[in-house]
Amino acid sequence: MNKTLISIVGPTAIGKTALSIKLANYFNTEIISADSRQFFKEMHIGTAAPTHDELAAAKHHFIHHKSIKDGYNVGAFEKDAISTLNILFKTYDTVIMVGGSGLYVDAVTKGLDDFPEIESSIRETLNNDLKTKGLLQLQEQLKQLDPTAYNTIAIDNPHRVIRALEICIGTSKPYTSFLRKGNIKRTFKTVTVGLTAERTTIYNRINKRVDIMMQEGLLDEVKNLESFKNLNALNTVGYKELFNYLNDEWTLDFAVSEIKKNTRRFAKRQLTWFKKNEETMWFDFTTPVEEIISDINKSISFNNDNS
Repeated sequence: MNKTLISIVGPTAIGKTALSIKLANYFNTEIISADSRQFFKEMHIGTAAPTHDELAAAKHHFIHHKSIKDGYNVGAFEKDAISTLNILFKTYDTVIMVGGSGLYVDAVTKGLDDFPEIESSIRETLNNDLKTKGLLQLQEQLKQLDPTAYNTIAIDNPHRVIRALEICIGTSKPYTSFLRKGNIKRTFKTVTVGLTAERTTIYNRINKRVDIMMQEGLLDEVKNLESFKNLNALNTVGYKELFNYLNDEWTLDFAVSEIKKNTRRFAKRQLTWFKKNEETMWFDFTTPVEEIISDINKSISFNNDNS
């Protein structure tokens, strides 16, 4: 247990990638990405994936290693990530993990939750409700059955909403009642570092990032993927809004404003999820990296002394 995973979390656009590279260079180690959209090689601009320079500054894993056509989920990621960590920990005492996908982060640090089998007819009914009544109706249903899930999962993702609802309906218990029942023991300790800022600052950074994405060619990236818009990987903020524009449902200005609004909502849910971990060391995004490193080293020393 003298191996340490440094997990960097926080809302989108807060500076997690930059910090992860600085820490990887300081600890002379490598980085695992736990961002569920940066896995896909066709999605670069809209996922704010690390640039070529950033990828060259430290070795990364799980960036653009899959196609949007591949079936890849959190269960597969957990197995792949743990396998990669087992290899990396043979060389390094410390490895960095960075990402804003809370479920994927927890899958690595805690293990996946054990959900009961649910009758397939329930999911079929919910999928039909999605088509006939719309996502908003399902969201309201989840809000009634499990308000905690409503406030923490990716509520704009119909697959996540349906998954939570089928558990609620099939068991007559809240989806969140099955979470973290028995954390799997890992062969490494985790030190979690959270970056944050005042809400207005986070929102301003998000708005600026979206503008930069548009300048860098996000619309062209989305145009090239339009024929695949029904794939789950593309049912995500930054893509689905521009698909509506390309389908002549929205103006471009409105689509961009919706990207900003939905990304701000996503950031709020990210913070809600990550704040649940009381062991996270939170830092303002302007904190000097030397101060963060100092606190990380103290935490690693404490963990090693108490192993």
